[in-house]
Amino acid sequence: QGDPLPIYECHPPAWVPSTHRVADVGYPGFDPPHPGQEEDVLSDVNIKAGFSQAPYVQSEHAGAVESRFPQESKRSQLFDDDSITVLETIMHEVFCRRTQYAPVVPASTFKIPSRVTLNDTRRQSWFADLANPEVPLHKLGKSVPHGAKGHDLLDLLQSNNVAIPRAVWFLRVFGANETAGLRNKPNFNPTQYSIDWTNVVTGYIRKQLGEITLPSAPRPGLNIKQTFKGFLSEPELRERWVSRFNYCLQLLRPFYAEGLVDRRTFLTWLVQQMSACNLAQAGFVAHLADQYLDDMLSSRALAKPFVDACVAKLTETRTFLPDQLTRLDALLKSLLQRICLTLPDAFVSPHTWANSASFVVPILSNDNSSNTTPGDTRTREAQRVLHHNITDIQRRTDAMLFRNLPPRVLERLGSMVVDIQILNSISSATDMSTVEFFSCNVTDHHPTSTFYNKLDTLLTWSVTPLQFGPHRTYAAVFLLSQYRQRTARREVSLSALQDYLFDWLDTSEVAAESGNIRSVSALFGKLVKDGLFDYASYLQRLVARGEESLSYAQSAVSGSKHREFLRWIPLHNTTSSLSHQRKVILHGARVRETPEDLCERAMRREIRTVIPLVFGGSTTPFSPPTISALRESCSTTIQAPRFEQVKMFKQWLLPNYNKFAAVSDAYDESAVLQTYSIVAELLSCTNCYGSLLELSLSVLSQTSNSQIIEVVGEVFHRFATVWTSMGCTGAIATALYSAHVGWKNRGMRVRSLLALLIQMDAGRHLDESERAQITADISSFTLALAPDTTDPGHVPEHLPEILLLADDPKPDAPSILANGLWYKYRTALDWGWKVWDNTIASLRQVPLMTADINRRHAIALQYAQFLLHVDQHLPAGIDDHVLQWSLGTGRGEILALTVDAWDVCFVVLLFLSAHGALSTTSLLRGLVYPAWHICANATGYSTQLPTIFVQSANELFDRLILHEEIQISSTAPSSLLDTHRIHSRRQNVFREPYFPQLVEEMPTLVLIECNEIIPLELRAMAKDLRVRTCESREFRQAAYRDLGVIRKAFEQPIQSGSIGEALFEPLVNALKVILSDSSEGTDVNAFLTSRSPSELSPWRLAATAVQLQFGLRQLGRAMAHDATKQAASASLDKMTSRLFHHSMASDEAYFIAQTARDIDGPVAEKFFNNGFKSIVDIFTRAPFPALRDTLFDRVGRAGELLRVLSHVAEPLRTKGVVLHLDPLVQERLSKVILETLITIETMLSKSTNTSHEVKRCAIFLARLLQFNLGFIGPWSTSCMEIHEGLMAVLFRLLLIYAAGAHFDPVAFSLLADTLYFVIDGKLLCQSLQIFASRPEELNSHSKSGTPDLFRFYPKHLDSELPSGVPAEFYAQLCSLLPQLPPNEVVKGLVHAYRDPSGQLAYGTSVQNRPWEWIENLGEPSAETGLRPRTDSTIKNATSLSLEFFAARPTGDHILQTSVWGPSEDVPDLENMRLEGDLRAFEDGLSAESVYARDWRETRLEAHRDIHAGVTENTGGDGNDDLGVLAIPPAQIHSVSRRPSPASSVRSRDSAHGSIASLRQSPGMGAKAPLSALSETMEDAEASTTEVGVIGHKRKAETDDEVEIIEGPIPDKARKAKAVKPRPKRK
Repeated sequence: QGDPLPIYECHPPAWVPSTHRVADVGYPGFDPPHPGQEEDVLSDVNIKAGFSQAPYVQSEHAGAVESRFPQESKRSQLFDDDSITVLETIMHEVFCRRTQYAPVVPASTFKIPSRVTLNDTRRQSWFADLANPEVPLHKLGKSVPHGAKGHDLLDLLQSNNVAIPRAVWFLRVFGANETAGLRNKPNFNPTQYSIDWTNVVTGYIRKQLGEITLPSAPRPGLNIKQTFKGFLSEPELRERWVSRFNYCLQLLRPFYAEGLVDRRTFLTWLVQQMSACNLAQAGFVAHLADQYLDDMLSSRALAKPFVDACVAKLTETRTFLPDQLTRLDALLKSLLQRICLTLPDAFVSPHTWANSASFVVPILSNDNSSNTTPGDTRTREAQRVLHHNITDIQRRTDAMLFRNLPPRVLERLGSMVVDIQILNSISSATDMSTVEFFSCNVTDHHPTSTFYNKLDTLLTWSVTPLQFGPHRTYAAVFLLSQYRQRTARREVSLSALQDYLFDWLDTSEVAAESGNIRSVSALFGKLVKDGLFDYASYLQRLVARGEESLSYAQSAVSGSKHREFLRWIPLHNTTSSLSHQRKVILHGARVRETPEDLCERAMRREIRTVIPLVFGGSTTPFSPPTISALRESCSTTIQAPRFEQVKMFKQWLLPNYNKFAAVSDAYDESAVLQTYSIVAELLSCTNCYGSLLELSLSVLSQTSNSQIIEVVGEVFHRFATVWTSMGCTGAIATALYSAHVGWKNRGMRVRSLLALLIQMDAGRHLDESERAQITADISSFTLALAPDTTDPGHVPEHLPEILLLADDPKPDAPSILANGLWYKYRTALDWGWKVWDNTIASLRQVPLMTADINRRHAIALQYAQFLLHVDQHLPAGIDDHVLQWSLGTGRGEILALTVDAWDVCFVVLLFLSAHGALSTTSLLRGLVYPAWHICANATGYSTQLPTIFVQSANELFDRLILHEEIQISSTAPSSLLDTHRIHSRRQNVFREPYFPQLVEEMPTLVLIECNEIIPLELRAMAKDLRVRTCESREFRQAAYRDLGVIRKAFEQPIQSGSIGEALFEPLVNALKVILSDSSEGTDVNAFLTSRSPSELSPWRLAATAVQLQFGLRQLGRAMAHDATKQAASASLDKMTSRLFHHSMASDEAYFIAQTARDIDGPVAEKFFNNGFKSIVDIFTRAPFPALRDTLFDRVGRAGELLRVLSHVAEPLRTKGVVLHLDPLVQERLSKVILETLITIETMLSKSTNTSHEVKRCAIFLARLLQFNLGFIGPWSTSCMEIHEGLMAVLFRLLLIYAAGAHFDPVAFSLLADTLYFVIDGKLLCQSLQIFASRPEELNSHSKSGTPDLFRFYPKHLDSELPSGVPAEFYAQLCSLLPQLPPNEVVKGLVHAYRDPSGQLAYGTSVQNRPWEWIENLGEPSAETGLRPRTDSTIKNATSLSLEFFAARPTGDHILQTSVWGPSEDVPDLENMRLEGDLRAFEDGLSAESVYARDWRETRLEAHRDIHAGVTENTGGDGNDDLGVLAIPPAQIHSVSRRPSPASSVRSRDSAHGSIASLRQSPGMGAKAPLSALSETMEDAEASTTEVGVIGHKRKAETDDEVEIIEGPIPDKARKAKAVKPRPKRK
């Protein structure tokens, strides 16, 4: 028999608290059996009815409402005012009494551990204990050793390998002792020691980084052997260095997080370290920066220089060590991308971005989308934001530098200039169907207004004398008609067009000028003819509005201008009624003979006189038929009004000539040709090109004479631009093709006809089959004249038969000789060249053959006829052979020609040119231009000048280009036909591609004029030729067609450096002759300063721009030489003064700026200096400071100048040209901007309403300041002070526009960028000044300490920022402030107090005191387990006293529990169940979150004791007759509190017969299923089961073995008791 079983002791669970803290009244819910209890009393009632305990209340479900209001209506009484007041009073008394008995917070008992001096052994022992984690800190915290400081102290901690938290604690205590004596001083700064400690830590890191060095570069010229051994190359040294550096970085992290190191000082050092480190150190510094980049990104003062340092290191890496430091490269790139994502303003620095954008943009925009997964939206979003920020940075930087300015929306002036250039570009090669004149490329809200403006430009261009070309009238009408046919029928009706045309005619000043009446009448006559203008409606409108003085019977002085229009506008197709109306309006109803009738009779007489053949007169035509004689004889016809001219030609001349043309074959060929030439001259002189076209097409279709066809073709060629403008080239090409087919059918071919047909067609009118036929005809014609052969013949050098032609009297000798030579040498490729060479040699002999001039010219004409026949026998003519001969071996022959020989040659050359054998362009290229180049390049060391050749070339040029009347030979009278032929041939000189060649020779003539080696006679001749050429209308028309050709031609000799500086001014004057109407003789000053109003008009503005460009460049070259610098500077001052003081519209300013875009550096500097001076003068004129309206006007005027300056500066800044302006001028401008901004700030502070005008002024001044800052240069001390004031006022304006009544995002953003520009510019100028003037200061400054990166940033506090600022702008403002984000310890904490009214008031922010707030080490806890502390004493023993938090005791306890069990023997889930049971009975504060409570109550298994009891009850005989009770759902969901874990006795009936109280098992959750709850419920008669006791339970057999214990088991006994743990339920 073993030991007797121990007596069963009944104890409450360990977690059950006592009912009262002092009185011994037991435990709640724990009622163990005890002697004398009521249940044991065997009374009659208990025996008969059983024991039942009376309820404490009448109903277990009764509450305060039933107790207080048992009889009356509960709800109505409960919410009475009296009831609520009573309840409130009761609860107030409860809280008051509770507060009275609550313990008081004691005073702080915290003491800093004292410092003691220990010997080395004890100090080492102390640090060993500090390094030992088993030694608690509260043991070491009584005192700390004193001794080592700074780097030695950090080395000591590292050598002992002290854990980081313990080392931080020690260093905090060390710092607290260091600052203990300073805290009571009035000027004590809690953060000063953090700054000092930061310098210690950064110095320690810098000292370690300094051990990593790179080998020095070899010095050239020194033969010194260098050996370098890296510090990290030794394994032992490297391991020791890495260990120390790693320990230092681990210490740095808590230092930085807790504020032991000053963040601003540390980050500033880190930025400077990135700038100063070498590539070997850069990797460590970059990794260090990567850890602390987030706080750096909160301040632009740190991020901006860090960006510059990273870019510099990346540049150095990729330059010197490409593809080697890949990790460093990737890390630096990542840092830059992170900065760009978070703080893109760090990159907004114009000068920095301009220098490094090409390098930085590819780095920032490195797209890694190929490596991202399809679902990686975060990476794609980051890339999108990155690309957006890069674009925004580029846009903002370009805006501040005035680069990539948006193209101006050209308004009236600019649009006119562009339109005029389009109109002037019309030539014979233009396809008029492609000219989109009326197309509007800009968005216009008033298309009708745009159409009218363009119509006004078109009509004015067609009649103004400032433009050139007779084609303008026809081009204008064609463009207008074409526009109506395409689109305008929907937009502009015919009636609306009639109104537009009438309004222009009624209001145009150009149309009202008397000198333009002929052009205006021709224009409106063509409009009337094409149905675009109704003449009858015009008359009716004039009569309807009561136009005065329309009749010539009235006074002519006050006559209406419409009277002249009615008199001159022709009527091509009229009716008798319309003619009668016109006659009545102009001359009255009773007049019998009008001035028109008299003029018509005079015209008929003149025309009959000059062309008698047409009217059946004499077969001998009018002689001599020269142009001057013809114009004199037909003066009335030429000067007659347009009305009579058109009427006479249309109704009388053309019908008569058509009759004559039908029978012209019966007349002499020369007479017919002369007659046609006279009529063509009359029609061209009167600008009746429509009649001339009709005449030529009629003659072409009726004649059978090849000479007539050639003459008609020459008319088509001469006026090709007119036909193109009329849109008649298709009809001409068709007529020419029909004529060609007709001649081909007759077995004849006209080569000139084929060439003209190709020109007129231009690949646009004929169909493909017709073009193919023309090509085949040309090929067959070529093959017939030059048959293909494998053995080309050889032509001897000398052909004596050509020389013998001079003595051959037969008229057909030239033709016979030409036919013979062709037949003999037609297979040779150079037989034309040999014939020409022998002909020139023969012509040289003519003066030797005879002295008679007439005989010489007769021989010359014979040779000319011979060469003309030779030309007809060559497939491509003789023209190219002559050109190659002149440029090649024929040069010697030309130079050897005498004066008499040249006289003979002139006859030959002019004859061949007139008949089309030699082109005028070939003669100029082969003879004239080479002669000019010889003269221009002549020097004192040159050989004898070929004066004869030069004079002859000049005379040839004069005859071919300038003479109006041409006389081929002095022996023969001047022929109108030959004159027309020469005029037709010279047109090619003024067309592409030959006109640029002619223009390039104008500077050559200037060189001849200025070449003192050349005889005075030749120089005067060269000047005369140049001036007459440039003043000719054909030349100016071609010049205005493409002004760029003129500019390039005059710039080329200057750019090539082939001319001296003295020739610059003559070139400018020569250019002026071309582009203006003024004469020569003006200097550069007059050229730039005295422009006539016509030159400032849009009609001459493009030409004036070319002159201005050329003149400015000439001044730039002049300013580069000391001899001419002063005069050029004075000229430029005069020009800019006139320009900048002239009020101009935006279009004028923009266009003038466009002309000066490509000026040179010296001129640009002068240009900008004078521009800034003018702006300063505008703002400083009286009154100063300006009043409100005056300020607005001045801003508008200065805006015009800034517009000009910005467009001039744009190409210079795009190219990176550095301009050095006058520092004093820039300083004055900055001062004016500062004073004006202060004035604007005052206006804004006094006004509460938003003023758009004031905002516009502020924005303009910011833009002006940006433009000024774009010119970098040295700043004086006063200039630095001005810019400090600018930074202050800009920041104040930022605050004004950031929120409130003046809130404006545009103004805020622009002012912020301007502030960045000022700050960066000031830093840059300061660094440049230090580096340039005192480089030693830079070194000493860097050694003395870390420079202040926040020096030029605003000194405001974030608390001073206005309220209501948008989040984006608020972050932007905070990035400018010197304060970094507060430490997380004090973030959001402020000092608060109660004001006299009892309201809580907030004071200053809490300042972090990391060296005073030492960790509370505490004492080892004496309590274990889950039982709450019974000691209510509050300890105030921490370094941060509870007084700061207004702490007061409440008597409540907070459970300090954990999910982990108190020992390994107790499962975690068991502990959580006990925690839940304990919380059910704890009347105190709970630190449990909602989620933790939900987890504990709904996701833990039911208590095992419950399951055990249920199993026993359901499996045995314990069930009574009632069975298991079902729980109503309402009661299931209403369960919220847990009952006592001890057994409970429930009454079977209540006093009022209420339903029995059903208590849920503590092991069940509120959300357990109904079945589980039902199974665990006890039966009404079942015995109670104890739950909640940990351990195994045994049923007691007898009552003697039970010992009643009133209290719980002591802790020691509980620990000694061995309890076998229960296995966890799976």
